[in-house]
Amino acid sequence: MSDAGEMEWDLTVRKQVAYHVGYGASRFFRRLNAFEMFWHAEGMKTAFSGWVRLNGETYLVSPDTCYGYADKNWGGDFTSPWVWLSSNDLVSSITGQRLRNSVFEVGGGNPKAFGIALGRKLLGQFYYEGKDYEFNFSKFWTGSRTFFRCTETEDRILWKVVQTTFRARMEVEIACPKEEMLLINYESPDGYKRHTRLWNCGNGFGSVRLYEKRRGRWELIDDVRAESVGCEYGEYA
Repeated sequence: MSDAGEMEWDLTVRKQVAYHVGYGASRFFRRLNAFEMFWHAEGMKTAFSGWVRLNGETYLVSPDTCYGYADKNWGGDFTSPWVWLSSNDLVSSITGQRLRNSVFEVGGGNPKAFGIALGRKLLGQFYYEGKDYEFNFSKFWTGSRTFFRCTETEDRILWKVVQTTFRARMEVEIACPKEEMLLINYESPDGYKRHTRLWNCGNGFGSVRLYEKRRGRWELIDDVRAESVGCEYGEYA
């Protein structure tokens, strides 16, 4: 199911910030095969160095000029809808400073546990200059809630995600030109190809606004410009 061509690489991978989704990917639930799709992002922020050669053309990779990411999905089938956003190419709109120790991530769609759909839910985290803000529906004691909408227009894919807990709020708005995106060709383990319009790219752009609740009011921590956003969206036909 791959496209024509040749690719080889020699890369050093240094994973700097991880996102652990919680007990849902623990050994106990993996042994039970509890979830239809598992996810773990050990390299939510990853430094790559080396080279990649695609169809005879060599590209040099430097941690100073790339915004690396590494994760893993496994299980019996994919989620639908499938939503994913992540970037560590972040600049504060308030101070104008590059956030060199920050990364955000959002992922999920409609998870299934023991064959039962849990509804439209996303996991999220904003590692903001060394401080974690997590939005995880499985940690119910945090009061985590999510609203998201993904839209396909004539020339763009648009994502809008709002996640809250009792103490934090993250608002994400991302866009990506369809002419720069790939339609991923994934076959599920049972041999069926259910995702026929699964869009993927690393050139998304937009904003991430982070708030903390202080004295009963939301106070803006930062309004961040996000570039080089890894992004995916697709739903079964």
